[in-house]
Amino acid sequence: MKKIILIFLFFWCFLLVKDAGAYDIKGIQPISPYGIFSTFTTDSPQKGKSAAGISIEKSADVSYYNYLLQYSYGIKDNIEITSTLPYVHDYQGESGYEDFALGIKHRFSDEGKYDPSLAYMINVSLNSGRQEFSTDGRIGGGFIMSKKVGPVSGHLNAFYEKAASGNLKDELIFSAGFDFSAAHNFKVIGEIYSKATNDFHKFDQIEGRLGYRFIIAENIFTTIGIGTDFKDRNPEYRLLFSLAITFPKEKRPIKTIYEEEK
Repeated sequence: MKKIILIFLFFWCFLLVKDAGAYDIKGIQPISPYGIFSTFTTDSPQKGKSAAGISIEKSADVSYYNYLLQYSYGIKDNIEITSTLPYVHDYQGESGYEDFALGIKHRFSDEGKYDPSLAYMINVSLNSGRQEFSTDGRIGGGFIMSKKVGPVSGHLNAFYEKAASGNLKDELIFSAGFDFSAAHNFKVIGEIYSKATNDFHKFDQIEGRLGYRFIIAENIFTTIGIGTDFKDRNPEYRLLFSLAITFPKEKRPIKTIYEEEK
């Protein structure tokens, strides 16, 4: 009951946030439970399994909603193909799809007793969106590192994105995230997300995000959170919500107890 009330209050906050400003291009994004907001983990759906979800972002002091349709499929236990289709709803009159992003993630080193797990990703964005939101296509890639220590898992990402449009600059993206298992069906999650353009000595965006992830069923994940921009003196805020489902659902073996006759 408490979970339902919390989710309801979060949606109510979406309606109360005021609007003004601009938006950032999303590109490829992780899907729950294989990511921390925008930080990828090295985990992937197992071979033959999938994950699908929707994410919503509402920015305070920025006049738009971001909707993300996401899908991932496990080619092998350590290789997945993942996709993101962002849609922007701008209250200044501009709405439409961004470029369709497609990526392949490969975990080439599993976690050991002391060693982290390592993965890399190659991704492309296809020129399929409205001109106002399109990059005219872009290509990128990066490295992902994850390590679990007790109930806490830490994750580091480093990505480079090159846009086809001459009007847009190349991007260097660093992020660090964690998830803390507070209970068997509840996690505290957080990340620091930063982005730099051509002048890689200067970051254009530094944002902190904190939230909760609830496992409301064996294969259904709900994430809520808030982000704040550390770059500006008057920080902008964004509210984040996502719902994801993994399938096919795992079948638990039925245990039968036989009573021995005496």
